[in-house]
This record gives sequence, C-alpha cells and structure tokens, in this order.
Amino acid sequence: QAQVAESGGGLVQAGGSLRLSCEASGSFFSINRMGWYRQAPRKQRELVAVLTSSGSTNYAESVKGRFTISRENAKNTVYLQMNSLKPEDTAVYYCNAQVELRAGIWFDYWGQGTQVTVSS
Repeated sequence: QAQVAESGGGLVQAGGSLRLSCEASGSFFSINRMGWYRQAPRKQRELVAVLTSSGSTNYAESVKGRFTISRENAKNTVYLQMNSLKPEDTAVYYCNAQVELRAGIWFDYWGQGTQVTVSS
C-alpha cells in the first residue's frame, strides 16, 4: 500500500508564488508518473502538470511558463512551483502518483488535496 500527502497550499495575492510538495510513502515497488491536478468550485478536476520517472513533463496550457514541476526520486517527492499566480488558479490541488505495488501491478493514488487561494 501507498499513501500520498500534499503540503504547501495557502492564500496569496495575485502575482505571488507558492510551492506545493507531495510525498508518496508506504510499501511499493516503484513510482512512474507523479503529478498535480486541481479542482475549482463547480468545475471538473483538471490536469495541471505531470512528470514521469524518465523526466517527461506535460503541462496544462493555462500554466505553461508560470508553473514548474520537479521531482526528487530518492524521496518519492514531487514539487509544483507556482509563480505569477492568478485568481483563476484558485482551486484545491491534488497530488497523484502512479505506483507499482508489485512487479506489473499498478495503482493510482490520490492525496487529500491542499487549498490554493489567489486573491485579486
């Protein structure tokens, strides 16, 4: 089993920065993809940024050039550096980890979410 826990959300003014962290812990074989998703009120959850173990990244168009995803494989931790924040970035941000529980057995784990609020 694995657990995923986020930290680093909060309230910031427009134009400010925040850094989110997410650590996967527990007993598992490996982790492939780790990433961030967000869900604003009355909207569906959407991809923000993902990073594979090989270093490939994928960003939502709305955050390209402002957000940067990075990872410390040795710590099973992924970060999301968010700069030039806008009010429309306000959402609950969720961490996702694609975990290999045993060889060839994969499962998606989600964190509880962390609130990011950007005031105008």
